[in-house]
Amino acid sequence: MTRNEITGGCACGGVRYRLASVPFDAGYCHCSLCRRSSGAPVVAFATVPLTDFILIAGDPRRRRSSDFGERWFCGDCGTQLAMQVDHQPDTIDFTIASLDAPAAVRPVFHIFFAERVPWFEPRDTFPRHDGFRPNTRGL
Repeated sequence: MTRNEITGGCACGGVRYRLASVPFDAGYCHCSLCRRSSGAPVVAFATVPLTDFILIAGDPRRRRSSDFGERWFCGDCGTQLAMQVDHQPDTIDFTIASLDAPAAVRPVFHIFFAERVPWFEPRDTFPRHDGFRPNTRGL
């Protein structure tokens, strides 16, 4: 996959984006905020520099979802697209499932695993962290 081919967007197509660099730090988040915002037991996300998350259609709504960050979503269909956290102002975490080709970005760790839904037990062997990963930038 080349950089120009990494695109994504919401379910209704009102918000579209392109990634200008290869994503990094792909993982699963089990925190209660991610679960409630997505309606799913876990959210798969990855990171790019903020300047490399390029909106090509529409303008996502933004909502301060915690004391350390805001979530970006489509104001029409509600698709969660990204989260920007205060402790990493130069990057943005986007939802892998909002990519046109989500299979291209594979999560490799779990965060906030201590908050997981008890009936959701991943079968992978990726590292599991009860909160943020050790040495998380900005914390």
